[in-house]
Formats: sequence, structure tokens, C-alpha cells
Amino acid sequence: MGIDEGWPAGLTARPIGKDDAVAWAELLAAKEKVDAEGENYDADDLIEELADPSLDAARDTIGLWSGEQMIGYGVVRAPDEVVDVHRVRTEGTVHPQWRGRGIGSALVPWLNRRAAELHHERQPGAQGEINTGTIDTNTSAKELLADLGFEKCRYFFSMERDLGKPVEVPALPAGVRLVPFTPAYDEPLRLAHNEVFLDHWGSTPKSPDSWKTWYTGSRAFRPALAYLVLDGDEVVAYTLGYEYVADTAATGIREVYIGQVGTKRSHRGQGLAALALAKVMAEAAAAGFQRASLGVDADNPTGALGLYERLGYTTKNTWITYRLPLD
Repeated sequence: MGIDEGWPAGLTARPIGKDDAVAWAELLAAKEKVDAEGENYDADDLIEELADPSLDAARDTIGLWSGEQMIGYGVVRAPDEVVDVHRVRTEGTVHPQWRGRGIGSALVPWLNRRAAELHHERQPGAQGEINTGTIDTNTSAKELLADLGFEKCRYFFSMERDLGKPVEVPALPAGVRLVPFTPAYDEPLRLAHNEVFLDHWGSTPKSPDSWKTWYTGSRAFRPALAYLVLDGDEVVAYTLGYEYVADTAATGIREVYIGQVGTKRSHRGQGLAALALAKVMAEAAAAGFQRASLGVDADNPTGALGLYERLGYTTKNTWITYRLPLD
């Protein structure tokens, strides 16, 4: 699929490379000032995303340029495996000063076409759909997606908790151990995570490469803020914490992001996830973090929303995932 196909006059389009990371970060910073999504990136964050081994940046990314300024971008990603539906995810934006000129109306169809190609290349026999998301306060994005045939399919809450308030770590139940993450647990943790999230909407098993890229190999991962619950030598529950330095630079608030919380089905109902999460929060507070945040599926089947509310988290904003079926 070509990339020079009907963009507004004066713009050029090309795949995104590592040398574009600074311009890409500037575009996302401009977006954040207007859209207020609570997401900030520096160039190193974006270079890390481009290093994802499952991403073919030459075909799955696009940057839109006016001279030396990146004024729009798009990325298409497909999961490692299929559980029920092959959900190809797209993302993108247009610089706020360039909105209202038809750029988004050209960008989304490009993303859709590349998503369809990726689906047919990787999982031609599976049911497929495009998933994309937006914060619920972005009226123009919601209208554009609706106009292009997308329908709402899932809601997610971004939640936060002030770590200036005391964190009570529950007592450890008999028969299990709470241990800090070390590299020796990395592969057992990956396998446990894959098992835990099989019943979560949109989740797919993570390959070793994907796990390293987005989880324990990420530059944001903080091993000192990751705790596991063991039954014997088996990982049965866990909480993993991350720190995004670009967020701290933008907000002045040091925040631990709770990226993954899970308990194996065989050990649910014992408060193990609450134990691991509270421990991470307490350790973060002791290390000088001022706030904890996380995201949760509004229809999470394990009751995670209630757990987070009991631990003092409140909803900051709501995100909507949209779907478009692929033939």
C-alpha cells in the first residue's frame, strides 16, 4: 500500500524512523496540551516503541509532515496470537493547529487499510476487527470514528490514588510468600500473566519478545516496585510497577503506574492481588512517589474495579474503545 494517496496539499508522508522521535514527541506534547489525556512521551519512549520486533515500521507507521514539523502520525499493531478475535489496533493524531482540514479524515482510512492488510497477512482465517480508542472528552475524535463506521465496544477507566495517604498492606495468608521481582522469575511470571489474562477482553498471550519489549524489558519498568505472590515456587499473583519520566517532567508529580495486576484463577478470592498491589504502593510511597495510577476495564470479570476502589483509587477519566469489523 502506498503512502502518497490523497493527503491534503502541502503535506508529505513517510514511515516513522528513529530519527523522527524528537519531532514525534513534540507532536504528542502539543496533543496533550489540548486533549488532556494524561499521557506524555519523550523521544526515548518512542524509539523504544519503534524497536518492537512485531512492528514493521516501514509499513505499519506513517508520519505526516509540513516541512520539518510532524503534524500527524499513525501506527498499526497486531497481537502475537489470537484468542477469539484478531484485534488489530490503530492509533494516531493530528496536531491541534492542523485539525479541521481533512487530515484526520484521510489518516483513519489509511490506518484502516493497513490494518486490513495486516490481518489478512497474519491471521487470514480468523475473525478480525480494528480497535482504536479515544478519551471520552475528545468530541471530534468520537464524531470522526462514528462517521467512518466505528462503533463503541468497551469502556476503560483511568484511576489514581494519592500516596500521601497511608497504605495498609494486608496480612500474608498462610501457605504463600510475597517476594520482590528478580530476573529469575521473569519467565514464570510471563507464563502466569498469560494464564491470568486469558479471560480478559482483548488480551492475548505475550511472546518472550513482546514481554521484554512492553513489560519487564521496558525502560519504564521498576523491579523494586514489582512484587509476586508464590505458592511454593509457583507465581500465583503479582503486581508490576512502572515510572514514566516524561510524565514526571511534564507534571512535576512522581507517579508509579500500576501496569499489571493479576491472580491465577486457582488462587482468586484470597486477597492476593490486593496484597501485592498494596505492597507496591507502600514501597512506592516510601521511595518518594506521590501518586499511583492504573487503568481498568469497566467490565473486568474479576472484580478489579471494586478492588481498586477499596484501596482508595478514584476515576480520573474514561476511555472508549471502538471497533470496526474486518471482512
